[in-house]
Amino acid sequence: MKKRLILIILLTSISCAGQQSEKIKIIGIDIIENEVIGKNVQLIDIRTPGEYKAGYIDDAINIDFYDLGNFIIQFEKLDKTKPVYIYCHSGVRSRHASNKLIALGFTKIYDYKGGYKEWSKKQIKKE
Repeated sequence: MKKRLILIILLTSISCAGQQSEKIKIIGIDIIENEVIGKNVQLIDIRTPGEYKAGYIDDAINIDFYDLGNFIIQFEKLDKTKPVYIYCHSGVRSRHASNKLIALGFTKIYDYKGGYKEWSKKQIKKE
């Protein structure tokens, strides 16, 4: 009986993980450059306000991941039927935020894994 219960829990976990991965797509800098910048999309910088003020990707709005109450309130104002593109400094916070967005009802989440760290390095090379 115990083995059967463990198997059921394991299969359920695998199934849920698959559902989450269908809603969250990991993207790279090429998507940000070609499909996000200058387009009418929901681009969210989830770093702290201090990090945001130091530099951000064009067109991004700041919703601080660490301010959970405000984080939820601000995301509730967005259109859940449209894709949302999120990034942080290096991809750790955005990965966690992506899971929170699923819980809030978002179904098209694009997580820029390289984050502002990668973005800023590429911008310096362009200059």
